[in-house]
Amino acid sequence: MIEYGHFIGGERVAGTSGRSQEVFQPMDGTVRGMVALASKSELRKAVENAKAAQPAWAATNPQRRVRVLMKFLELANKEYDSLADILAREHGKTIADAKGDIQRGLEVVEVCIGAPHMMKGEFTDGAGPGIDVYSLRQPLGVVAGITPFNFPAMIPLWKIAPAIASGNAFILKPSERDPGVPLRIAELFIEAGLPAGILNVVNGDKEVVDAILDDPDIKAVGFVGSTQIAQYIYARGCSAGKRVQCFGGAKNHMIVMPDADMDQTVDALIGAGYGSAGERCMAISVAVPVGEKTADLLMEKLIPRVESLKVGPSTDASADFGPLVTRQALERVKGYVDLGVKEGAKLVVDGRNFKMQGYENGYYMGGCLFDDVKPEMRIYKEEIFGPVLSVVRAKNYEEALRLPSEHEYGNGVAIFTRDGDAARDFAAKVQVGMVGINVPIPVPIAYYTFGGWKASGFGDLNQHGPDAFRFYTKTKTVTSRWPSGVKEGAEFVIPTMN
Repeated sequence: MIEYGHFIGGERVAGTSGRSQEVFQPMDGTVRGMVALASKSELRKAVENAKAAQPAWAATNPQRRVRVLMKFLELANKEYDSLADILAREHGKTIADAKGDIQRGLEVVEVCIGAPHMMKGEFTDGAGPGIDVYSLRQPLGVVAGITPFNFPAMIPLWKIAPAIASGNAFILKPSERDPGVPLRIAELFIEAGLPAGILNVVNGDKEVVDAILDDPDIKAVGFVGSTQIAQYIYARGCSAGKRVQCFGGAKNHMIVMPDADMDQTVDALIGAGYGSAGERCMAISVAVPVGEKTADLLMEKLIPRVESLKVGPSTDASADFGPLVTRQALERVKGYVDLGVKEGAKLVVDGRNFKMQGYENGYYMGGCLFDDVKPEMRIYKEEIFGPVLSVVRAKNYEEALRLPSEHEYGNGVAIFTRDGDAARDFAAKVQVGMVGINVPIPVPIAYYTFGGWKASGFGDLNQHGPDAFRFYTKTKTVTSRWPSGVKEGAEFVIPTMN
């Protein structure tokens, strides 16, 4: 039985609140350990450690700060397999998928090695008579991240790396469902030379989330999770005067044009719709074939592929996807499938009764496929977050363009076509934050920014890329004039360049 405490002041510490909850192993339903749920006082201890350590870290030049990131990359790559094993056992995704989770996080760390360039300000010589103007990027101080269960390596690293590279101290509140990898990441950063107190991990539930949002020494908060909680965190954090970025739910569409390579399209739908059991904010959950002929051909090829999906334990290298994260998640997804049938959608592949031999207590579900889903149905409107794909038939391109553009969520969308003009028009007009053209999961590479629109994102700045450095720093502008250029006498009008 593993005891998951916290990581404060450069070391693992046991929880002192007296509250904890079970951490399950989804592939067999066994209890893997107990995770401590922090109190406000434990969070405050982490903040005090961070606040004490941050000034010296901010005063360390950026090049030396990123050497810690370089050493962390070396250590993380050495532990790649063991990190993936922990992640797969606690989350349920396959080992291969867990490695992808880690790799996507490490790619952002790699980009953050460019922090000395990202932190550069601007300088104008002779902006006025004897006047120079320049700007500085300075860290905010103590910042925090609240991250979800579905990417326990990637999303924490998306936040930790740019925050500490910018000279901040960081407090991570990871998901209490799979806390093992975030704690190990913190240890690896210390081994890499990060000063104690610059990265703290505090496990917990709503009590510690509210403590983060209310603490006056935490200057910024980043969140990834459901839209309902994103709205709550954004409103409460902003009202407390913090800088806040929140990313919520999604309902990602894939438009299938009549000229699309149908075999390539089906391959893309299978991977993007059912990978990680659909527990991805960038999963394709709606396929939109344009025209009845396209829809019929898509279904003809898609149905046998969904029926043949291999579900298995996280340790099975041949499995397409593993179990869902908890029994509650499994029952919720099954409930949505029940609802879809009730609403009148055609369930052409039903994975609700799947049982994994030898793992009967695991949280498994086979792939489900709906046809003839209508925009007014809840299974179309709401995020299911499971291995369920809905097919909404569009009469023409204009209708297909409207569906994702008018949906409440605006995270990701894709179009599959051979027509460059159609693809260009779609990319320009669709009201969604991230667009894929013959790419099913349009997660931008690490030196671009990641973020959705509408109810999928709250705040002005996105994750990773240049936006991350803007989010974790504040700009100071200095206007400088030395005595030789100063005229005698008071000036009572606002300074101008005239």
